[in-house]
Amino acid sequence: MRRVTLRPRWPGWPRTRRGQRRLVQAVMAGCVLALSPSAWMYTTTGDRLRTADEVPRTDVAVVFGAGLWDGEPSPYLAHRLDAAAELYRRGRVEVVLVTGDNSREDYDEPDAMRGYLTRHGVPGRRIVSDYAGFDTWDSCVRAKKIFGVDEAVLISQGFHIRRAVALCRAAGIASYGVGVDAVHDATWYYGGAREVLAAGKAALDAAFRPDPRFLGPREPGVERALASAG
Repeated sequence: MRRVTLRPRWPGWPRTRRGQRRLVQAVMAGCVLALSPSAWMYTTTGDRLRTADEVPRTDVAVVFGAGLWDGEPSPYLAHRLDAAAELYRRGRVEVVLVTGDNSREDYDEPDAMRGYLTRHGVPGRRIVSDYAGFDTWDSCVRAKKIFGVDEAVLISQGFHIRRAVALCRAAGIASYGVGVDAVHDATWYYGGAREVLAAGKAALDAAFRPDPRFLGPREPGVERALASAG
């Protein structure tokens, strides 16, 4: 009697070669679609990333929030602020716009960032706070529409800086990005993986340009800080 070997099949796997081929093509198309926002970010920002030594002199630096630990900047945020303070000391920027989350009374990223910068040599009159930078798109749009920033150096970790530059350029800000070094710990790997998903939202924000969660009236903080710089 002829022995018949039964090959296990995954549930839902097509039985015909034609069906299998269509499934593989659909999976490949899905992968291309999923990765296209990341490809857009790399194409958009390829020539806009600089080191702290190479970045052109610009009036304003923008530092994005990255969380607090017991009311103080997290290590990742502290590295961003250290880079901003260093650019100020070198005369590469005149004003630092700190943008972060202050949606609760007990959580105030911008004030914690301001305090850190003043302790590291940046005068308070050269620091401007945006208390409604709830995400990267909101921070970029508010920098343009509320604070009147047309050109800026953006400071963040390497895994985030391309998205920041792409979104701020979409918001109308001529941007250069400085990606600060970071230890490749669990947070770094999480941030890198998160960026693959965040790229999709970034592409939609750039395409449809929604209003931030909170817009509000125009604020003259950056203009006044630049005036104080002479």
